[in-house]
Amino acid sequence: MEALRQHKPTRGLRRTTAAKRTWVPEELRIVHRPEEVTQRLIPGHWEGDLIKGAFNRSCVGTLVERKTRFVVLCKMDGCTAENALEGFTRQMKKLPHCLLGSLTYDRGTEMTCYPELMKRLNIDLWFADPHAP
Repeated sequence: MEALRQHKPTRGLRRTTAAKRTWVPEELRIVHRPEEVTQRLIPGHWEGDLIKGAFNRSCVGTLVERKTRFVVLCKMDGCTAENALEGFTRQMKKLPHCLLGSLTYDRGTEMTCYPELMKRLNIDLWFADPHAP
């Protein structure tokens, strides 16, 4: 009986705002990605992610080419969207132009600067579905 809640309020529900859920435009969802990218027919299409260190003090961006599985690591100066933009731009500009087709990314908030990334690299960008592996 001592372990049961007694005269204390229950924990409130956590709610997410609509802005956090819908920042990815419909036309950039992965379902609109061309079939040649999905089937891994030609090189030049990348998948990206961000690996964060302890207490979000450090992070590394990863880019994996979908056909060849070639991996590029991008050093980041921090874990913000601006740092991700600079890190991914720096590494992808080193690649041959023929290998810059598109980038597929998860819906992490570090990619909120995606319009600038698309403009700098002249690539297509697609976002995965929420909670997709």
